[in-house]
Amino acid sequence: MDWFFSIVGVVLVVTVVRDVFHTLFHPVGSGSIAPLVMRGVWRTLRLFPPRRRIASLTGPLGVAAVILTWFLGSVIGWTLIYVAQMPGGFSYGSELDPAGRNEFIDSLYLSMVTVATLGFGDVVPTSPWLRAVVPLEALFGFMLVTAAVSWVLQIYPALHRRRVLALQLSTLEQARRSCDRRIESVPTDVLTSLVSLIVESRNDFTQYGATYYFRDLETDASLASSLGYASDIAREAGDSADDKMRLAGAMLAAAVDHLAGLLAREFLRLDEADDTASIVRAYAVDHGFGAEQP
Repeated sequence: MDWFFSIVGVVLVVTVVRDVFHTLFHPVGSGSIAPLVMRGVWRTLRLFPPRRRIASLTGPLGVAAVILTWFLGSVIGWTLIYVAQMPGGFSYGSELDPAGRNEFIDSLYLSMVTVATLGFGDVVPTSPWLRAVVPLEALFGFMLVTAAVSWVLQIYPALHRRRVLALQLSTLEQARRSCDRRIESVPTDVLTSLVSLIVESRNDFTQYGATYYFRDLETDASLASSLGYASDIAREAGDSADDKMRLAGAMLAAAVDHLAGLLAREFLRLDEADDTASIVRAYAVDHGFGAEQP
């Protein structure tokens, strides 16, 4: 059975390494473990009322759960590799009696100490290949801490950009309602700047899929609540008599369509062939703004 434990351990470690790479370093963030964990936390916290403050913790708790899953997966994987070599492949300190030890507990202890780069030295490898493998776990543990911190630092700028887009849409909507102005009164530069922000948000959703699961309770700061207005003004601009306004409206409509297609495919599990309006409504409902949609 020793070979079986070793193979399972290697597979588990490789799976975690692959997921960390694809989630943090791959251009399209195509991890497998991270999305499952994020969706699990998302569905669990959706059991609470959407306006409760705990609902806004879905994203942070999901990220913490993903990082914890990576650590636990790597610790268990290395534990299974070590337990197959216990006790013959290791040397115990003078205060420890190898005959009276629990092999699994010792392997788990060694794995946790090594991945945390503590290196107490009371259990050390003696087999030549283990002396090469154990430092690799310490290196992996250091890499995982660094990668987790980098991930968090990448996520929050993306969230900031998304909130800026939502606030711009909300501000434009409020301003037009208060002034009761037609779309021709809006400078085309405003629409083209919205296009840039929507394209950037789509790229953020592609590269940092975890950002989808960060829920904003404030209506004005939530893209899920505000995105429908982008479709409205794109449609209105498309009916304008002004050529530049029609072009800006077409660009805005295309940007919203592409973002809606990504949301439908990657997060909402909808058919991309669905019309943009229904996808945008589903996005709003998924983030707890369904009752506020017209």
